[in-house]
Amino acid sequence: MYKKSMKPVSLMVIVIMAAILVLSACGKKANNEGASSPSASASPSESAAPSEPASPSASEPASPSAGGTKKVGMVTDLGGVHDKSFNQQAWEALQKLEKDDGASVKYQESKKDSDYIPFLSNFVKDGYDLTWGIGFLFQEAATTVAKQNPNAKFALIDTSVDLPNVESVLFKENEGSFLVGVVAGLTTKSNKIGFVGGMKLPVIQKFEAGFKAGVAAVNPDAKVTVNYVGDFNKPDLGKLAAATMYDAGNDIIFIAAGGSGNGVFTEAKQRFKAGKKVWVIGVDKDQSLEFGNDVTLTSMMKKVDEAVYKVSKEVLNGQFQGGKTVELGLAEGGVGLPKDNPNVSAEILKKVDEYSQKIVSGDIKVPTAP
Repeated sequence: MYKKSMKPVSLMVIVIMAAILVLSACGKKANNEGASSPSASASPSESAAPSEPASPSASEPASPSAGGTKKVGMVTDLGGVHDKSFNQQAWEALQKLEKDDGASVKYQESKKDSDYIPFLSNFVKDGYDLTWGIGFLFQEAATTVAKQNPNAKFALIDTSVDLPNVESVLFKENEGSFLVGVVAGLTTKSNKIGFVGGMKLPVIQKFEAGFKAGVAAVNPDAKVTVNYVGDFNKPDLGKLAAATMYDAGNDIIFIAAGGSGNGVFTEAKQRFKAGKKVWVIGVDKDQSLEFGNDVTLTSMMKKVDEAVYKVSKEVLNGQFQGGKTVELGLAEGGVGLPKDNPNVSAEILKKVDEYSQKIVSGDIKVPTAP
C-alpha cells in the first residue's frame, strides 16, 4: 500500500513544482520588459535628447525641477552642433554651465525645419527648467510651443518672440561686420573681396550690409562679391563658392554661413598648401583656433556663448527675464574682433578701434540691410 500511495503524491509534487518554476520565469520576464537597460554615458558631442512625441501636446509636461538638479535643453538649427560656429558656441556654454553649476544639459540636433516644434516640446515634456532655440528660424516654432506651454521657460538666439515665458537675445552683427570690413578693405591687394552667406535671411544680410559698409569706408575702390549658398550645413557648397571667388581674383572672403563656411576654410587651406595666399575672415568664434593663422585673417566674433551662459545661469538663480528682448552690439561687448590678431597690422587695428568708437558714439550708423 505504501508504494501505491506514493506514485500519485510524487506526480502531484512534480506538477506543482513545474508550475511554480513556470510562474517564476514569467514574473521575471514581465519585470525585465518594462526596464530600460543601462547605457554608457554619452560624450558631450553625442548628448542624448528626449524621444520625439507624437505631437507637441501628446503628453502632460513634467514639472520643472524644484530643488533637485536644474535642467537646461537646447535645440540647434540646421547647422548642427558641430558647425564650429554659433550652435557649437551655445553648446559649449551649456557644457560650462554643467561644469560650474552641476546643471544637467542636453541638446537635440535639428535635421529639418519640422524638427523644431517636437524637439522643443520634448524638453518641456521632460520638465526642463529652460529650453533654448538657437537661430533665426525658430521664431514660429518657439511661438507655437511657448503658447501651448505657458509655464515652461524658453530662450532664443537671433530671433524675438514677445511672450512672457520667452527671453530673446539678438546681436548687432552689422556693427562687428563693419569692423572686419575695415580690416578687409585695408588688407586686400586685389581690391576684390568676397562674402559667402548661408541662407538669405535678414540676420545674415546684417553681416553682409555691415561688411560692405566697412570695406567702402576705407577702400571705395574695392568690390565685394556676394554668394548665398542656400544652406547652413553644406561645406561642399561653401568650398565651391570659395573656389569660384578665389579663381576670380578675390583674395579675402568673409563668411556667415554656419557649417557651410567650413568649406571656405577647406578651399583656402588647400590653396595655401599649393603656395597661393588667400584669406578667410571667420565668424561667431575666433576661427583661427580651429583653422589656423595661415588662412584666417581675423574673425567677427558674436558672443553667443556668453549670452547663453548668462541667461541660463539667471534661470538657475531664479532670475528669468521672460518677455524681454536684449540686443548686443559693440557697446555691450556682444560683437567684435578677437583679442589676438597676429595677421592684422597695428596700424589697421588702430583704424578698427577708431571706427568702433564712432559706431558706439553714434557718429556712424551701420546699415542693417544691403
